[in-house]
Amino acid sequence: MALRAARAIAPLTRLSLIRSHHSTQRRLIGALGEGVEEAASMFDSKPNFIHPTSLVHPNAVIGQGVSVGPFCTIGSATKVGDFCQLHPASHIFGNTELGDGCIVLTGAIVGAELPGRTVIGCNNIIGHHAVIGVKCQDMKYKDGDDCFLYIGNNNDVREYSSIHRSSKSSDKTVIGDNNLIMGSCHIAHDCKVGNNNIFANSTLVAGHVEVEDHIHTGGAVVVHQFCHLGSHSFVGGGSVVAQDVPRYMLVAGNRAELRGLNLEGLRRHGFTGLEVQIS
Repeated sequence: MALRAARAIAPLTRLSLIRSHHSTQRRLIGALGEGVEEAASMFDSKPNFIHPTSLVHPNAVIGQGVSVGPFCTIGSATKVGDFCQLHPASHIFGNTELGDGCIVLTGAIVGAELPGRTVIGCNNIIGHHAVIGVKCQDMKYKDGDDCFLYIGNNNDVREYSSIHRSSKSSDKTVIGDNNLIMGSCHIAHDCKVGNNNIFANSTLVAGHVEVEDHIHTGGAVVVHQFCHLGSHSFVGGGSVVAQDVPRYMLVAGNRAELRGLNLEGLRRHGFTGLEVQIS
């Protein structure tokens, strides 16, 4: 019965599932009138589906309505939020927190047995064979140091991408909200990425880079460490960025040079001709 229920739920998106849950809960409470708290408590006790071939540590904290497919691993210090889905052979290790409604696709690895922690917000998708929250590739990192990664909400991290933790305890890698990180991208240690950015396939962002909001990179872009990418800028495909990119600008080339205003990007985000001073 549990297996049939899990199969029925699988085609639903996480967002429609959560909305359906809350809508039905409101209708149930309204109809009952009395005993609201007791009814709500009973309704919230959603069963989980955990495949018998998966390894879930008894100390792990698992939310309600969680689906764990075959051959998954959930570590001892892990917290998995409500309505999360772990697809077959996906793994969560270390001191890792996964927010409500996240989907971890086949082969993905989230977190590592390292000091520090990985915190991922709600409604994120971790793509096939992506590697998130593992040890950085920085020779300055010392074994035993705390290292951190914080990811916001509604991000789509596609297949084979990697996002690493910070290189030292005094810093952290941060990803904001609503970012699309396409296949085979890399975001290195101590980067700060804002909101609503699009990194096209194979964009490689070195350590300590700061990315503001509404930035779009073309495919196979390389960004040198410590660079700063300003909001609403566009980086042309195949570019090597070795200097800061000003806001609102389009850059391209090896090394990337200014090519003018990012007019199409500004138009798409609602900037008027007067605002971009077109005459």
